[in-house]
Amino acid sequence: MLRWTRLQRSVLLVLCLLVALISSWPWLVEPDVRPGLTAPFDAVAPKDARVVDSEALKQRRSSLVPSTLVQVIDNKQDQQLRMRLERYLGELERVASSDDADRIGPVNLSAAEEDWLEERLPDERLSWDMAVRRALERMLSQGLVNNLAEEQLRQATSLQLEELGAADAPARTLGSKLLTTTLQGASNLKTDPQRSQRLIEKLITQQGIPVIEVNQGDLITQKGEPISSQAYDVLDFFGLVNRRPKLGIWLIRFTESLAACGILLLVMRRERPCLEAPHGLLALGLLLISQACKVWFGAAVSPLAVIVPPTLLLAQGLGTSSALAWMAVASLLWPTPVTGLGEGRLLIAAATATVAALQAGRLRSRAQLLQLAVLLPLGALVLELLLLNRSSGSLVDQDWSRLLPNSGDLTSEALLLGLLMMLTILVIPLLESSFGLLTRARLMELADQERPLLRRLSSEAPGTFEHTLMICSLAEEGARAIGADVDLIRTGSLYHDVGKLHAPDWFIENQTTDHNPHTALNDPIASAGVLQAHVDEGLKLARRHRLPRPIADFIPEHQGTLRMGYFLHQARLKDPEISEQRFRYHGPTPRSKETGIMMVADGCEAALRSLPPDTSDAEAQATVKRIVEARLSDGQLRQSSLSRAELELVMRAFVKVWRRMRHRRIPYPIPAKRRFTA
Repeated sequence: MLRWTRLQRSVLLVLCLLVALISSWPWLVEPDVRPGLTAPFDAVAPKDARVVDSEALKQRRSSLVPSTLVQVIDNKQDQQLRMRLERYLGELERVASSDDADRIGPVNLSAAEEDWLEERLPDERLSWDMAVRRALERMLSQGLVNNLAEEQLRQATSLQLEELGAADAPARTLGSKLLTTTLQGASNLKTDPQRSQRLIEKLITQQGIPVIEVNQGDLITQKGEPISSQAYDVLDFFGLVNRRPKLGIWLIRFTESLAACGILLLVMRRERPCLEAPHGLLALGLLLISQACKVWFGAAVSPLAVIVPPTLLLAQGLGTSSALAWMAVASLLWPTPVTGLGEGRLLIAAATATVAALQAGRLRSRAQLLQLAVLLPLGALVLELLLLNRSSGSLVDQDWSRLLPNSGDLTSEALLLGLLMMLTILVIPLLESSFGLLTRARLMELADQERPLLRRLSSEAPGTFEHTLMICSLAEEGARAIGADVDLIRTGSLYHDVGKLHAPDWFIENQTTDHNPHTALNDPIASAGVLQAHVDEGLKLARRHRLPRPIADFIPEHQGTLRMGYFLHQARLKDPEISEQRFRYHGPTPRSKETGIMMVADGCEAALRSLPPDTSDAEAQATVKRIVEARLSDGQLRQSSLSRAELELVMRAFVKVWRRMRHRRIPYPIPAKRRFTA
C-alpha cells in the first residue's frame, strides 16, 4: 500500500469514511423506532387520547387527489393561441388576395366561402377579424381542454360567432372553421397545487380526520413484535419516539465500519501482495453502493441482491479470499436492525454468496459463470421457501404472519438476483480493463498461443519460445505441488521473456550459427545492458499490449536482482575492482509465490536440459537444490513468501517434469530405399 500515490490513498480514505458514515447514518438522524421494525420495549398508554391516524389520513388524501385538482388559466398558452390565430388570419388574407384558386390556406374553403372572401370589402374584413378575435377571447376565458371532440368544438365556435349571421352564412362557417383549427388539441389550463391542497384539506375537514381511540392502560407495543403505523402514531403522540441523535451508538457504529474497511483492504493485500489502488477502489465502491441501498430501501431491501452479485464479481477479479472478506463485511454492517425472519434470509444470502465466491474463484470460462448465475438463484429460492414454511408453522401471531413474504415475492427476488448476476457477468469484461482485474476467463484468453504477441515470439525468437514452453511446464507443475495459482503462473510464464523480441539474435537459444554478437562486441558492460534491456523492452511490450499488472510483474521479477555471472567474470578479467552492482538486474525481486517459482524454474531449465542422459533422479534433485540454495543465499526469494517446505515440493515437481520430458523411445528400423532398374 505504500506504493500508492497520495491521491490514491486520499480517495480510498474518503471512500472508507463514506462507507462508515452511511453505515452509521440511522443512529445519527433516524428515530429509534419506526413502522416495520421490532419494538425494543413494552409500551402502555398513560392516559386516554385521540390520535390522528397518519396512514389512514394519507390514504384518504391520496384518494381525493384525482378528483380535487384545481385548474387555472395559463396565460402563456393563451398568448400562443392568440399568435396562432393571427398567423392563420394572415394566411387567409393571402389566399383571398391571390389569383390562384388552388392556393393552400389554413382551412379548406367551400365555394360560397371563396366567393365571400373575394367579394368582401376592407371594412368588412376588419370587422370580421375582430369578431373572430372576440370569440377566441371568450372561449379562452372559459378554459379549454385538449381532448374535446372536433364536432363539439366546431359547434361551440359557431355559437360564439352568432353576430356574423345565420348558421350557414359563409362568414360564420369560415370563422368557425378557423377557430376550430386554432383550438383543436390545445389546452390553456394548468393545475394550481396550492388551491388543490386547500381544497383537499377542506374536504378532509368536512369528512372528519381519522383518529385512533386510545384508552389508559392499553398496550401500544410489545417487545419483539413489529411496530404498526398506528402504534407508531400513538408512541409519537405520547413522546415515546426518540428523535435525538444517539451519538454514543453512532460513534461505535462509525468506528466499527471504518475498521471493517481497513480490515477488508488488509485481507485483500494478504491475498495480493501487490494490491493496486483501483482494486481497493472497486471493493470499497461496491461496499458503498451496497450500504446506500440498505439505507435507502430499508427493510424492503433484498439481502441476496446486495450481497451475492458483488461477491461473484470480486471472486472472479480479485480472488476467493477477497470476495469472502467483502461478503463478511457487507453482511455484518447492516444499518437497520435485522431480527426474526430477516436473520434467516440474511444467513441464506451469506451462504449463497459464499458458494458464489468459492465456485467463481475456480471457474475457468464465462459459460460456467452463466450456469452458476442460473443455479444460485434457484438454490436460494428453495432455501427461502423452506425458511418461510418453517417460520409460518411456528408463528401464531396473525399480524406477524401477514408480514411474511409469499412465494411470489420470493420468486421475484430470485429472478432479480438472476438478472443482477447476468448483468454482473456482462460487466466483468468492462471492469477488467477499467480496474485491472484478472479473471480466470481473462487468464485463459491471454494464454492462447495464437495471440499476436505470442505468435510473434514463436516466429521471431523460436529458441526463446521453446525455452518458454519448457519453463511453463516446470512452473505449472511446481505451482500445482504447493497449491499456488496454476493459471496465473502458466500465463505469466508465456510472457516472461517477450522482451527478447527487441534483439533475439543476442540470446544464445536463438543463435543458429557459431557467430555470437557478444564476442564481436567484446564489452561486458554493454552486453549486460543488452540483457537488462530484455526486461525493460518486455515491460514496454506489456504496456503496449495492455497486459494486466500481475502478468507484467513476471517480466522483471523472474530475474529479480540476479547477477549476470558470465559477463561479471569477463569484466573482472579486465578490471578486478569493477562494481558487481553494474552486473545485476534492476529487479524487483519476486513478490509472490508464482513469480518466485518462475525465477527458480528459469534458473533450473537450462541446468536440467544440459544433464547427460544417464543422470539419476538424485543427481537431478541435487542440481535443482544447488540452484535454489543459490537464489536463497542471494536473497532473491525473501519477499516471495515461499517456505522451505514449499520449495522442497517445488524441486521434486521439477525433477518429475524433467523425468517425464526425457522418456526413452525404441529405435525404429528404417528400410533401405529400393533401387529400380530398367
